[in-house]
Amino acid sequence: MSLQSQLMLSIPRQTVRVARAAFPQGNRYMQLRDTLGTIYDDKLFADLFPKRGQPAQAPWQLALVTLMQFMENLSDRKAADAVRSRIDWKYVLSLELTDAGFDFSLLSEFRQRLLAGNAEELLLNRLLDCCQQQQWLKGQGKQRTDATHVLARIRAMNRLECVIETMRHALNSLALLVPDWLSSQAQPDWVGRYGHRAEDFRLPKTMEERIKYAQQVGQDGYTLLESLDRFYEPTLLWQLPAIDTLRRVWLQQFQLIDNQALWRTEKDGGLPPSARFISSPYDLQAHYSRKNTTSWVGYKVHLTETCEDDKPHLITQVVTTSGTSSDLLALPVIHQALQDKGLRPAIHLVDTGYVDATSLVESQEQFKIDLVGPARMDVKWQAQAGEGFAAADFKLNWTTKQATCPQGQLSKSWSETMEKGHHRVVIKFSQKQCMPCAFRSKCTQGKRRTIHQRSGEYYQALVKARERERSGSYQEMYNRRAGIEGTFSQGVRAFGLRRSRYIGLTKTHLQHVLTAAAINLCRLDDWLNERPRTTTRQSTFVQLMVKKTAVS
Repeated sequence: MSLQSQLMLSIPRQTVRVARAAFPQGNRYMQLRDTLGTIYDDKLFADLFPKRGQPAQAPWQLALVTLMQFMENLSDRKAADAVRSRIDWKYVLSLELTDAGFDFSLLSEFRQRLLAGNAEELLLNRLLDCCQQQQWLKGQGKQRTDATHVLARIRAMNRLECVIETMRHALNSLALLVPDWLSSQAQPDWVGRYGHRAEDFRLPKTMEERIKYAQQVGQDGYTLLESLDRFYEPTLLWQLPAIDTLRRVWLQQFQLIDNQALWRTEKDGGLPPSARFISSPYDLQAHYSRKNTTSWVGYKVHLTETCEDDKPHLITQVVTTSGTSSDLLALPVIHQALQDKGLRPAIHLVDTGYVDATSLVESQEQFKIDLVGPARMDVKWQAQAGEGFAAADFKLNWTTKQATCPQGQLSKSWSETMEKGHHRVVIKFSQKQCMPCAFRSKCTQGKRRTIHQRSGEYYQALVKARERERSGSYQEMYNRRAGIEGTFSQGVRAFGLRRSRYIGLTKTHLQHVLTAAAINLCRLDDWLNERPRTTTRQSTFVQLMVKKTAVS
């Protein structure tokens, strides 16, 4: 389908008349259309459509339908039905009341064009541009960021279920591609093992029986792979995604010793780390992750929003990562994107996961952003004891390159090195100083004290961050970060933020971007109608006790 340049259509008179009569007090979508116009125009999407071919549905209309679809958490089919049946949607889309709309498959095709053209953030960025033009959004203010887990669109499976499903997936793919060959190679008992979806209640109950069953599945997989090697060139069926997945899963789950498939165990160290471990053959990018007491298979989404009192709180940036990815890795991506949009904040409020010495320095030096958040605490036993012998209690003189311990002794060695990709300073005291010290047992468990610290500006940045935390103004400023929890609550409860609609990281990121744009439209509607922001809810018991305290 090709993009035919169209003039931006005004709303038909009959549509306006009927919509005003049906909604005399106004309507969310009608008000947004009257205030922001159509937001999008066809020129924005010119690179996503060919210049020749059958005329496509107007992309600006598909973009608006997509956002309204996410605002109401509708499926493609229900969104297309809404275009046909709802007066307020026809008003927004400049359609006649008699317009029959379009087939629901166009919405999926539109999302595919956004992905193919690397334009996942186009709809959000254009909306942010409109907000900047209206003076609702600007840079150099305060913004806050946090992340939450996202469940992949797959079934949670244990290891045995995973290998069975992987084999089943490969057999189903081959049955479509080379049915005659597969029917001649498949063994009769494979139907019983792989004819149904892997369910835990169908599997053996004891551990010994499960291991034996798993090794039988492993043997079946190797038999299938060997048959493919004998009958087909590697460039043919080996490039089939299901076969490549089978090969990768078998390398992770089994050892082939003397032509026998042996089940790998955690005890022998044979299992790969979670970031590489395949948890499902249907989504290879979804990995098992855990944070505190929450564990999941899927992804992680980072949302950044403004938090000015006199402006609407709008989401400015969305980053979707693997569930195993560190928050620290997402921070420079967020800062670079905000700078490119002209929305770089002066103060960025984050939680502990985004704060370390490197992020504090690079945020200031590269982006001129003051990163505000709890600095990571010293977890070594000396600091936990709280008796004055933590690394922070030693005075460092960077000019003379010497450290002074709490008892007044000067260090004997100061050397610079690289540890885990970071410049560090290793400071050592001598045994002659430490051995006779009356406080040695509280300072070190060895014969002398050794301190590892980040070098120069990184150390100073960490010290300043910890000093700021102890100041009186810090808590009041940092309290603003808690508001991001309300954004996640809104996203989860009203927009399905925590469950992926699609398979794969790229499509899941598109979902998150569209969700963020939909949330922004809802918040603009609240802002235009001067609806107050919702405060944190309190249980009836807490309300009762607060009243009692106030009276007393």
